[in-house]
Amino acid sequence: MTIRVLLADDQALLRSAFRVLVDSEPDMEVVGEASDGAEAVRLAREQRADVVLMDIRMPGTDGLAATRLISADPELAGVRVVILTTFEVDDYVVQSLRAGASGFLGKGSEPDEMLNAIRIAAEGEALLSPVATKGLIARFLAQEGPSGADQDPARAERLETLTVREREVLVQVAGGHSNDEIAERLEVSPLTVKTHVNRAMAKLGARDRAQLVVIAYESGLVRPRVE
Repeated sequence: MTIRVLLADDQALLRSAFRVLVDSEPDMEVVGEASDGAEAVRLAREQRADVVLMDIRMPGTDGLAATRLISADPELAGVRVVILTTFEVDDYVVQSLRAGASGFLGKGSEPDEMLNAIRIAAEGEALLSPVATKGLIARFLAQEGPSGADQDPARAERLETLTVREREVLVQVAGGHSNDEIAERLEVSPLTVKTHVNRAMAKLGARDRAQLVVIAYESGLVRPRVE
């Protein structure tokens, strides 16, 4: 199955370079190019994109706002967004994940890393670049997220719908572990882990694994380790 990729960046030269890279792969194709966020949202719907490579800084509707619009649109539930930016800093990582992005990658990443990001996002997994470490994201999510009386009651209620095993798996997902790693830790099969992850996403209204990480930390289910 061919992965349909939409390129959203205000620099035409970069879009051209990304197009050559993506179109060189037998399992993916570029189905459109956008120079701003509003156009990206429109093309994501019109071209039935699977993955959007989204720049953060664009004129008009920026990448974060466009990502929020895509995440909030039921018709675009299957669209995954990978944020691409030259500004690989903490605040952008957190904002990207909260906006609904499935991944975050610096524009200076190697070609293979970018192509891998597209494939991972298309599969519904979470991708975080080496600079955006899991511990860093966890710390910022915990600091900026709701706590105590400020927590979302509806979200807390949804957490209560999880089984004990689903909560255990969610904790492991928030720790950045793959299905195979979780299976080994919990002594179950990878298929069983995948089932628990899918059920947790359905119960919590999470689009993908990245959103499970956000929910786990913002709800207080998982807290960052103090180093």
